[in-house]
Amino acid sequence: MNKLELWQRYRKYLGVYPEIGMMLDLSRMNFTDDFFQLMEPLMQQALEQMAELERGGIANGDEKRMVGHYWLRNPELAPTKEISSEIGFTLRAIKEFTENIHSGAISPPNGSRYTRMLIIGIGGSALGPQFVADALGSPKDKITPFFFDNTDPDGMDLVLARIGSYLKETLTIVISKSGGTKETRNGMLEAKKAYEDRGLLFARQAVAVTGRDSELDRTAAAEGWLARFPMWDWVGGRTSVTSAVGLLPAASRGLTLTACLKEPGSATW
Repeated sequence: MNKLELWQRYRKYLGVYPEIGMMLDLSRMNFTDDFFQLMEPLMQQALEQMAELERGGIANGDEKRMVGHYWLRNPELAPTKEISSEIGFTLRAIKEFTENIHSGAISPPNGSRYTRMLIIGIGGSALGPQFVADALGSPKDKITPFFFDNTDPDGMDLVLARIGSYLKETLTIVISKSGGTKETRNGMLEAKKAYEDRGLLFARQAVAVTGRDSELDRTAAAEGWLARFPMWDWVGGRTSVTSAVGLLPAASRGLTLTACLKEPGSATW
């Protein structure tokens, strides 16, 4: 194409979207003039399939599960009032719990404040909180995060050595969607032994994020852990950072929930 043809193509295929502050230049892509006409039916089909997922359509046919991580950012989009209410209740519970941690209303048995946080999880249950910690971490954080994110015993020992005597001021958050992940359970048992070796009661400093009535949920209830927060089967581990999996550690560090989520202007938040 000559310069005039390129200029005309640029004018035709430059998309400007001021409402989101975005420009998209398609002019140098190699497609014919009838490309959009040919693609429109397929795009409409894809958009309808996306809309069906957001309405609560079953995405996992084998397990009969919905995919609804987008509802976490705006509960009003959830397909049922029950799901919407549960999301809102969980957000309020996280906010109340972390405010009590920061104020000292919830404190370690020795009467000090929580200054450290040990997050135990694997895969998406650890990657989301780690990403937020790395991307938004600051020396001004109210609580410093540490992680057990694999089954390497030397790695666990290294983390515990870094925490050192501050274990008495360390809140442990155990995260497992299924509640039966063996790697996470191994990390929990290692942490529990570390607390016991220092004469500390693990349950008095432990929180669970897991599915309702899972093995982990039952353990936390039976042992009287500080708190339990839900992880729903319609949230995949890879997209769980905007659930309690990511929001509880983030809020514990001092980030506000509305800074991590869309502001819908709803009392739910």
